[in-house]
Amino acid sequence: MKKQTVLKRIGWVSLILLIILGFFLPLPYYIEAPGSAVHLSELIEVNNQKDKNAGSYMLTTVSIRQATPLTYWMKYLPFHEGVTEEELFGMTTTSEEYDNLQKYYMDSSINAAIELAYQTAGETYTLTYNGIYVMSILPGSGFAGKLEIGDTVSALDGQTFKSSAEFMDYVKQQKIGQDLTVTYQRDGIAGVVTAPLMEMEQKVPGLGISLVDHTTIKTAIPVTIKTDEIGGPSAGFMFALQVYTQLVGEDLRQGQEIAGTGTISPDGTIGRIGGIEKKVAAADKEGATIFFAPDDTIDPVIRKQYPALQSNYQEALKAAAEIGTELTVVPVKSFQDAIDYLKELK
Repeated sequence: MKKQTVLKRIGWVSLILLIILGFFLPLPYYIEAPGSAVHLSELIEVNNQKDKNAGSYMLTTVSIRQATPLTYWMKYLPFHEGVTEEELFGMTTTSEEYDNLQKYYMDSSINAAIELAYQTAGETYTLTYNGIYVMSILPGSGFAGKLEIGDTVSALDGQTFKSSAEFMDYVKQQKIGQDLTVTYQRDGIAGVVTAPLMEMEQKVPGLGISLVDHTTIKTAIPVTIKTDEIGGPSAGFMFALQVYTQLVGEDLRQGQEIAGTGTISPDGTIGRIGGIEKKVAAADKEGATIFFAPDDTIDPVIRKQYPALQSNYQEALKAAAEIGTELTVVPVKSFQDAIDYLKELK
């Protein structure tokens, strides 16, 4: 075989290998991009019925993909952004912990949405307190390596509590360095661990974990919300809107295609979310005519640190202008704001 032919073959093989590596070699970097606008009538049933009225409510998502040498450059496309593993995962250390955290956020947003929708509609529900959900663990905590993100703490020293406030009050009554026994649930299996309390800020004892209440809700009128692969807390507001509309039996949409985003609290407050410009792009692509955006108030301390920071509503308006869409961006601070707006639709 001629030397020239051999070199050609080596060259072609090398090129093919480079292309394969370019497409499939994972980098410690992620690309955030506009995701999808999901019609909630496909995910939610109230009283075993789907919403069959004209138009739809849509939750919006951000797509997150691990970059490769070739897809890395997508971060320069409109409404695309590159983030490092540290920026994406935050306090979590593995993708599994990150997924657990996103699942908790979604479960929590569903519970808050159902509670608010049933409360607003005057329907019966029961909220059950399950314990404390572990959100993160400090490296210096005695419980690092013993508890995991996603665990539910049900008792301390054999005592149960009715809220995270009671939980924290009990811990503060103990001493720094004192052993504390924690009963927890992980994947449906109970466990018990003991470790010394660490010194927290203001020189008070603590487990060295961040936590929130872990609750479940039961309703007199059955409701199901299927979230499939969707995670995070930002669909809570739109979940509440869909459930409430079906509970009251009013055609609030008037045939409109309505997208939106925002966390939801049981008191009806709609909270700020990340990546709203990407969600506006996703809503526009799906044909939405209205987009509800959280009109959050920037804390003065945060404003001082980040003077250019805008509310979600302002960010959404800017994104809509860049796209050149006729999508109407509507500011909402509370759940009632959205209901009042819909009742004015003609």
